[in-house]
Amino acid sequence: MMLNYDAPLYRPPSEARSLIFQVTLGCSFNECSFCDMYRSKEYSERPWEEVKSEIDMMAKYLPETRRVFLADGDALNLDSEYMIKIVKYIREKFSNIERISCYAMPMNILKKTSEELKKMNEAGLDMFYLGIESGSDIVLKKVTKGAIAKTIIKSVNKAKEAGYVMSCMVILGLGGRKYSKEHIKGTAEVISACSPHYVGALTLYLENGIKQEFLDKFGGEFVRIDDDESLEELHDLINQINTKDEIVFRANHGSNAYTIKGTFPQDKQSMLDKIEWMKQHPEIMRPQGLRGF
Repeated sequence: MMLNYDAPLYRPPSEARSLIFQVTLGCSFNECSFCDMYRSKEYSERPWEEVKSEIDMMAKYLPETRRVFLADGDALNLDSEYMIKIVKYIREKFSNIERISCYAMPMNILKKTSEELKKMNEAGLDMFYLGIESGSDIVLKKVTKGAIAKTIIKSVNKAKEAGYVMSCMVILGLGGRKYSKEHIKGTAEVISACSPHYVGALTLYLENGIKQEFLDKFGGEFVRIDDDESLEELHDLINQINTKDEIVFRANHGSNAYTIKGTFPQDKQSMLDKIEWMKQHPEIMRPQGLRGF
């Protein structure tokens, strides 16, 4: 039995085996120039009757479900009481649930009070996926992210204090050639200042539908970095992240030319050593695959 999803449907790679409930459709912000995930949708919140009937149906067909992801891009925009109602009901109907997660924008975390965040966490919402993208305010503005470094740090720390596991994404190449150094410097500073539990590094990949908008908003000075420069950015990012807290780091997305993974702080040097080795062995670079522009 399949749910009748409102396409397109997205979820993080680590939610590949999760049961997905669409509690919202689209994204309430929907202006990030690098993202076309929800451009075809008008943002809306799904009524309780629809959400409840889908939970009831899937509890019959997949009673052993362990992980649930709440879509679309903006589930945390829901009223806190409504989110608590949904999460509690999921846990009531599925007795083996280990994790319930959703995407979260910095502004949506900051709009919630610490008490609201804690109540949702206590009800059983465990994990947020948040896009840092860049820690450079110049780059964040040029890609119309709707956040600055300070608010990103504040939002991640606020969510962590309320009990959430934080998985954050950054985008190599987002500043182009001109802003490469400050993009990486700022991004490393943000990660160091909030130490998310997980950090995934992707490489900029623009769908054809938004490529021109991205270039227009950026201001005509965007030059895409090549694979060697991408590897250099990855090296500099890892080198400049300083944390005593454990951060599981992955650069193994299909958009990346090279695969690097490890855990800060203990694996920092071995990741840097591996990158140095990769520079001498470019033949291990991935084939183009997802990495078009």
